[in-house]
This record gives sequence, structure tokens and C-alpha cells, in this order.
Amino acid sequence: MKVLITGGAGFIGCHLSRRFIEKGHEVTVVDMLHPYYSIERKKRQLFFIEEAGNFSFYQLNLLDEEKTMQLFKELKPEAVVHLAAIPGVAPSLKQPLEYVDYDIKATINALKAAGETGTKHVLFASSSSVYGNQHGGPVKEEMATGQVVSPYAAAKYSAESFCQAYQHLYGFQLTILRFFTVYGPWGRPDMAMAKFIKKALKDQEIPLYGTHTTRDYTYIEDIINGIEASMYHEHETEIFNLGSSYPVAIEQLVSILTDHFPKLKSIQKGKRAGDVNHTWADISKANKLLGYKPQVTIEEGIRRTIEWFKAYEAY
Repeated sequence: MKVLITGGAGFIGCHLSRRFIEKGHEVTVVDMLHPYYSIERKKRQLFFIEEAGNFSFYQLNLLDEEKTMQLFKELKPEAVVHLAAIPGVAPSLKQPLEYVDYDIKATINALKAAGETGTKHVLFASSSSVYGNQHGGPVKEEMATGQVVSPYAAAKYSAESFCQAYQHLYGFQLTILRFFTVYGPWGRPDMAMAKFIKKALKDQEIPLYGTHTTRDYTYIEDIINGIEASMYHEHETEIFNLGSSYPVAIEQLVSILTDHFPKLKSIQKGKRAGDVNHTWADISKANKLLGYKPQVTIEEGIRRTIEWFKAYEAY
């Protein structure tokens, strides 16, 4: 299958590109190499993809509607996995318009180009942030109401709506995937897991923002399995949560890290604006329709991530 992966030089994108190359797909990676984090790191992730086999790479800003359309016409992909976006809650508070550009406008350009060139299946990477601050248990897909708490989340929720609109206009198969706190090798350096491990390796104290908060940490391999399964499911439009469905309290996370770093110290900070208190995925729908079942425990995932840091990251 001819698959185009936008944001393919990113964390999730590099793992997904490798998987699809290994499965024999004709993979094209599109990425603008945005300096949200180190461009050098993203180039290393492109080399990581290359280890799996041949693929095509185009450096392109999807905000350029004309060039985006031109590329889609040239490639005519059968499936598009749209991962490209500016991530991060905290930066979205300072630069919300950048999220309108890269998370909404760029998505519209990709959707239109996919529709105009006959793409059969569009998969859109969304986020657990679209659920806002919900309490009381795991969230089902129908529980996203638009009551979000950060510009990043608002951009993702809006982009989902545009996906639905363009599916209606063009009739392609649409899959919206809501990821829950993905971590693992090559993880984004601005994420808490990567920051904590890097500081622990340097014997530096880790900052904790709030108490008794929980996150549904999901290992990258499980996320890739979920995306791959959704590629082959036959439906017109569907939304799936992809998480571990095992919320981990910040205190539990610190305890697991302390097993690896006995001298680990932490410092308590105030709660940050835009952060939700809890995330917890109800994955029953993905399990029933996709056969999605996370395999990697938080303990094993952290062990693997620490080993990767020791082998690949200068610290």
C-alpha cells in the first residue's frame, strides 16, 4: 500500500514509518522539521527509519496549500496518516495562534489534498486532551464535548471536526485516533517521562507539578500496534481511544523511577495552567473492533526507555 505519513520524522512517526516499511508498504514521510525540539534529533529519527529500509522523504510545510496539493497529486497515496502538529499544552498558552496554523490550517490542507487526489483512508492523530478535565473513571469516545482546558486541546478538537467535514465532502474512510500520553524510545524530549529520566541520569531533582494527578501512560509499541490495526479495519468513520487503560499516579511513577535511580529526588511545584488532573482511556471499543490490547506494562516500558536513553542519548 502507498502510505503517506505526515510528521513522520517525529516520535510516533518514526516508529510508525519503520513498522510500515518492515511490512512492505511504500512509505513516504512528509515533515517540515519544525524546531519545536531539536532538528538534529529529528534527523537522527530519519536515520532510525532508514535502518528499516527504503522510503521517500519530503521536507514540506503543510501550511503551503499549493505545494501540499502538488505533492499529493504526484504521490496519490492510498492512505494518509496525519501525525503532523505542534504538540504541547504549556507552549500553546503562550503561542495559541501557532496551534491554529499547524494543528488546524495544516490539517485542512492535508484533508483537502487527500480528498482531491482520491485517498481512500485518512487516519488523524488526535489527543486525550480533547476530553478536558473529566473525573470518575475511564473516558469513552463519545464523552468529548468540546469543554477543553488548553489551546492545544481546542486545536485538536477543532481539527477533528474538520476531519468529519472533509470526510462528508469527499467520502474517504476516516479514522480518528486519540492517543494517551505516549512514551518510549525516541520519546519527545519535552514530555515528562523523557525529562524525568534525563534528570535522573544526571542525578538532578525532578519537578512535580501537582499531587495525586494521574496519566494513562502508553508505550510506543502499543500505540503503533493500534494504528496498524486501524489501517485495516473497514469502517466509514470511526474514533478510537488508544491508551493503556491503566492510569498511573505521579507518586507511583516516581516510585518506579526510584527503583532504577535510588538517589532520585523530586521537588514539588504548583499545578500548571492548562494541565488536566487525570487521563484514563476506555479502550473497550478499540479492543472489540480492532483487537487492540496493550502488552507493555508501565514497569517494563520505563525499563526499556531507560535502557534506550543509556544507549542513544548523550546525557
